[in-house]
Amino acid sequence: MWRWVRQQLGFDPPHQSDTRTIYIANRFPLNGLYTPQKFIDNRIISSKLMIDTPTSPITSGLPLFFVITVTAIKQGYEDWLRHISDNEVNAAPVYVVRSGGLVKTRSRNIRVGDIVRVAKDEVFPADLVLLSSDRLDGSCHITTASLDGETNLKTHVAVPETAVLQTLANLDTLIAVIECQQPEADLYRFMGRMIITQQMEEIVRPLGPESLLLRGARLKNTKEIFGVAVYTGMETKMALNYKSKSQKRSAVEKSMNTFLIIYLIILISEAIISTILKYTWQAEEKWDEPWYNQKTEHQRNSSKILKFISDFLAFLVLYNFIIPISLYVTVEMQKFLGSFFIGWDLDLYHEESDQKAHVNTSDLNEELGQVEYVFTDKTGTLTENEMQFRECSINGVKYQEINGRLVSEGPTPDSSDGNLSYFSSISHLATSSSFRTSPENETELIKEHDLFFKAVSLCHTVQISSVQIDGIGDGPWQSNFASSQLEYYASSPDEKALVEAAARFGIVFIGNSEETMEVKTLGKLERYKLLHILEFDSDRRRMSVIVQAPSGEKLLFVKGAESSILPQCIGGEIEKTRIHVDEFALKGLRTLCIAYRQFTSKEYEEIDRRLFEARTALQQREEKLADVFQFIEKDLILLGATAVEDKLQDKVRETIEALRMAGIKVWVLTGDKHETAVSVSLSCGHFHRTMNILELINQKSDSDCAEKLRQLARRITEDHVIQHGLVVDGTSLSLALREHEKLFMEVCRNCSAVLCCRMAPLQKAKVIRLIKISPEKPITLAVGDGANDVSMIQEAHVGIGIMGKEGRQAARNSDYAIARFKFLSKLLFVHGHFYYIRIATLVQYFFYKNVCFITPQFLYQFYCLFSQQTLYDSVYLTLYNICFTSLPILIYSLLEQHIDPHVLQNKPTLYRDISKNRQLSMKTFLYWTILGFSHAFIFFFGSYFLIGKDTSLLGNGQMFGNWTFGTLVFTVMVITVTVKMALETRFWTWINHLVTWGSILFYFIFSLFYGGILWPFLGSQNMYFVFIELLSSGSAWFAIILMVVTCLFLDIVKKVFDRQLHPTNIEKAQLTEANSSIKCLDSMCCFSEGETACASVGRMLERVIGRCSPTHVSRSWSASDPFYTNDRSILTLSTMDSSTC
Repeated sequence: MWRWVRQQLGFDPPHQSDTRTIYIANRFPLNGLYTPQKFIDNRIISSKLMIDTPTSPITSGLPLFFVITVTAIKQGYEDWLRHISDNEVNAAPVYVVRSGGLVKTRSRNIRVGDIVRVAKDEVFPADLVLLSSDRLDGSCHITTASLDGETNLKTHVAVPETAVLQTLANLDTLIAVIECQQPEADLYRFMGRMIITQQMEEIVRPLGPESLLLRGARLKNTKEIFGVAVYTGMETKMALNYKSKSQKRSAVEKSMNTFLIIYLIILISEAIISTILKYTWQAEEKWDEPWYNQKTEHQRNSSKILKFISDFLAFLVLYNFIIPISLYVTVEMQKFLGSFFIGWDLDLYHEESDQKAHVNTSDLNEELGQVEYVFTDKTGTLTENEMQFRECSINGVKYQEINGRLVSEGPTPDSSDGNLSYFSSISHLATSSSFRTSPENETELIKEHDLFFKAVSLCHTVQISSVQIDGIGDGPWQSNFASSQLEYYASSPDEKALVEAAARFGIVFIGNSEETMEVKTLGKLERYKLLHILEFDSDRRRMSVIVQAPSGEKLLFVKGAESSILPQCIGGEIEKTRIHVDEFALKGLRTLCIAYRQFTSKEYEEIDRRLFEARTALQQREEKLADVFQFIEKDLILLGATAVEDKLQDKVRETIEALRMAGIKVWVLTGDKHETAVSVSLSCGHFHRTMNILELINQKSDSDCAEKLRQLARRITEDHVIQHGLVVDGTSLSLALREHEKLFMEVCRNCSAVLCCRMAPLQKAKVIRLIKISPEKPITLAVGDGANDVSMIQEAHVGIGIMGKEGRQAARNSDYAIARFKFLSKLLFVHGHFYYIRIATLVQYFFYKNVCFITPQFLYQFYCLFSQQTLYDSVYLTLYNICFTSLPILIYSLLEQHIDPHVLQNKPTLYRDISKNRQLSMKTFLYWTILGFSHAFIFFFGSYFLIGKDTSLLGNGQMFGNWTFGTLVFTVMVITVTVKMALETRFWTWINHLVTWGSILFYFIFSLFYGGILWPFLGSQNMYFVFIELLSSGSAWFAIILMVVTCLFLDIVKKVFDRQLHPTNIEKAQLTEANSSIKCLDSMCCFSEGETACASVGRMLERVIGRCSPTHVSRSWSASDPFYTNDRSILTLSTMDSSTC
C-alpha cells in the first residue's frame, strides 16, 4: 500500500527494471509465466495551464479579477493552441498489422508491440524498430529535420532475419521478442537485441540507433516499411525531449521585486503610524467616544489587542493600492506584445534562407539591453558552415585545389625549384611531366593517391538520392560529370565536401547497394563489401569503416582529428603530415587525418567476434564498444590529411568590433584545435594582430596550471598598456576550474578577448556558469547553432540560437533565434536598448503614480481622526489603474523610441549608458518615489488650501463637501500623471495622442455619466452630481490648472538643467539627431576636450543670442570620456571637424 502511494506521488516509479521486453505483434507466450508490462498509450500531452499572480492585500475584487483574467486568457490561449496541435498528432490515421491484415486506426491507439506500416513521406507515429522495407536488404532512408533540423538522408537497416518479411503473410509468421533499455531522451542512443525464433532455434541480433526509427522523423526514398513500436506516447524520445527550461529571470524583474519590498515596508509603516496615531488621538475621551458616535457594550468590552490588530489590518486594506498589482499584468502584456516587433523587423530577416527572427521567450526582452559578456561558438555561428575542399597532404606532399585541379606545393623529383605541378584526376598523374621519373615511382605515386581518395570516398556516412543514381553510365568517368549528376547528403558538411572533392579527382562514390559500397575509379566500377561501421563519437574523435576490397583484402579506413589519429599511427609520413596540419590550421582550415590498416583473416575473425559480443550486450554496451574500437583502431598507416575551409559569415568582424565598442566582452568557445581557432579569431577580428596573445594550453597537472596562471597574471600586471588575448584549451581549462577558479577569473577579466578551444559541450556551460557567479554578477549571452551548443545556451542569462546548417536544436532550445550572427548587433543595440528603456520607465512610472494615488489617502487620515474614511469613491479606487492611467504607459512601453534606431546601431557606445541596470538604480528609483510624494503633497494641500477654510466656490454660496474634495484631488492626480507620461514620451504617433489625451477625456466623460445619473444597482449615491458641481466652479478649474502646472514645472526645470549641465551620452545623441542642421550644438561631436559644464551653458547662451563660434571644438570624444575608460580595444579615435557636426 505504501509503495502504491509513493508511486502515485511520483517518488517511486513503478518500473524499476533497466530493460523492457516487447513481444512483436503482442504474441505473448502461452505458458502463463509472463506478466504483461503496463505501457503508456501513444498520446502526446504538451498542455499545461499555469496562472501566476501576485498575492497582495486588495480592497476590491475587480483589480485582482482583472489581473487573473488577463493572465488566464493569455496562458489559456497558448494552452488551447498546444491542445489543438496535440489532437492533430494524436488523431493522425495510421495502419497497424493485426490478425494478418492492415487495420486503420488513430495514432493514439498504437500499443507497444504493434507492427506499424509507414509509407513514403509519412511521419513515424511512434519509436519503431525497423523490421523490413521494400528493399531486399531491409534498408530505408529517413530525414530527422523535425527532431534535429538535419535535412540529410540517413540510412537505417533491419536485421537480416526480418528484412525478408516484406508481405503481411510473412510478417504474420514472425515470432520474436525485443529486449531493450527503458525510455531515455538521448536521440542518438539505443541499445537492445532481438531474439527471433526460427525452426525451434533462437537467433539473437543486436539493435542499435541504426535500427530505431524515431517518432517525428519522415520516411524518404522508400516505398514503405514495417516496424514494431517499442516506445509510444510520452515515452518516445521526441516527447522525452520536451524538457521545461530552467526559469530565467531578468535583472528588471529582480529590481521590481526589490522595489516591491521597499513599497511593502512603506505600506506597513504607514499602517502602523496610522494605527498608533489613532490610539494616541483617542486617548482623549471626547475623541474616543464622541456624543454622536456612542459605543455599544460589546465594543467597550472587546479586547484592546484584537481591536489594534483589526485597525492595523483596516489601514493595510486602505493603503494597499500603493502596491501596484496591475504592474505585473502590464509588464506581461508589454513583453508578450513587444516580442512581435523582433519577428516583424525586416532587418533581422535573411532573404537567402527565408528565415526571420523568432522569439521563444518574451520574458527576457529587456535583458538584451544588459549584456556584458557574449559567448559564441565558432563553426556555423561565426562561419557559414559551408565547407569547401582547399588543400590536402598525401604521403608528406602538400597539395591545394585551384580551378578543379590539385597543385603540388613541394618540389618533385623533376622540379627541384619547387614550381607548382598540376593534375585534375588520378589519370593525369601518369601523363604529368612533374611526376615522370620511373615506372616504379609512377605506379607507387598513383597507388598512394588512389588509396588516399578511396579512403575519403569510403569512410563516411554520405547518402545519395536513389533517383539520381540511375543516369550514371559505365563509360570512362569525367570529373565534371560527377559534380553535375550526383547530389550528396551528409550529416556533416565536412564529409560532403570531401566526397565531392574525391569525385572531382576521379574517384566517385556511387552509393550503397545491399551490403556493398560502390566506387568508380576512372570509370571503372568497384564494389567494396561493407563489413562494419565504427561510428564517430566525441571521445574517440574519429570514425572508421571495415570493408572487403574486390581483391578480397579486408581494410580499415579511419579519419578523425589529428590528435586522435597520429598517436595511433606506426607508419607513413607522420612528422611531415603533422607540420602540414599545423600549417592548414594557421590558415583557419578544418583538418582531418586519414589512415588505414590491413587485417589478416585471423585478425578479422577476432575483431568480428568481439564486435558482435559488444554490440549484443545489454549492460555496459558503450564501455565494451569503446574497448573494442580502441583494439581495432591501432597500428595504423597514415595516408595524409585534408583541409576544408569554412568561410566567415557576412559582417562578423564588424559585429564583433561593435560589441567590443559597446563594452561587451566576447569569448569564443569552440571544439576546434588550437591553431585553427586562433586563425579564425584573428580573421574575424576577435583577436587583433597587435594584441599580445597569452596561452594556457597543454597543462598536465594542477601545479603546472597554477604556476602558468600566476605567470600570466604577472605579465598582464607588468604590461598593462598593451591589449591581451587569452587562449585556453579544454584540458587546461578543466585543471584551472578545479582548483584555481579565482586566479583564472582574474586573468580572464584583464584580457580583452578570450578564446577557448577543444571544448566539450559541458565545459562551455561551466565557463558561462563561472562568469555568472563571479562577484560582478554580469549578464551573459550565449550564441550557437548546433546541438553541442544547447548546454551553454540554456546556462546563459540569454540564449541565442543561429538557424544554421547544424540543425535546429540550438534554435529550439534558445530564447531567441536569428539567421545570422550579424543580426546580433541590431538585436542588442536597438531592440535591447528600446525594450530596457521602455520597461524601466514603465516600472518606475507605475510606482510613481501609485504613490501619487495613495499618499493623499494617508494625509487625509490626519483630518478625519484616523477613522479609515476613504478619500476617493470606490469606483475611482477600482478604475484608477485599470482604465484611467493604464493605456498611456502601455503604449509608451510598446512604441517609444527615445532615439533613432540608426543612431543606436551606428553608435554602439550608447549601449553603455544602459548597462548594469542603470535606469533602475536605487538613485533613479528614489527620485521617482520622492517625485511621487511631492506631487501627492501638492495635490492634497493645494486642494485643502483652496476649499479647506470654509471657502464658498460656487455661485450660489454653497461649499464643497468631502466627496468633492476627494474628487478634486483625484482629478488633478489623473491629469498630472497622464501629462507626466506625455513629458516622458519622445516618439509621438497617432496612437500615443489617442491614448494620452483620450485617457483624460475618458475620465471626464465617465465621471459626468457616473455622477450625473442615479444608478439603481448602486447601494449608495455619494457621487451624484458631485463632479458636475466641481466643474461648474471657475475656481476649481483654476486650481486644477495651477496644481498641474506647479507639479510639472519643477520636473521640467530639473530636466532642462540636467540636460545642459550633466547631459548623458544618449541626450547628446538626441541633440545631434534633433539639430542635425545646426553646425554648432551641444552634442556628442561638439563638446570640446576638457570643457566644463558652465562653459557648455555659456555656449548655449551664445547660440541663443546668435554668437556661435565653432573654432574651439577639437574632437568628437574627450580622453576622459567614460565610454572607453575600461576598454583597451579602442586604440585610436580620430578628431572630427566641427563643421561636420
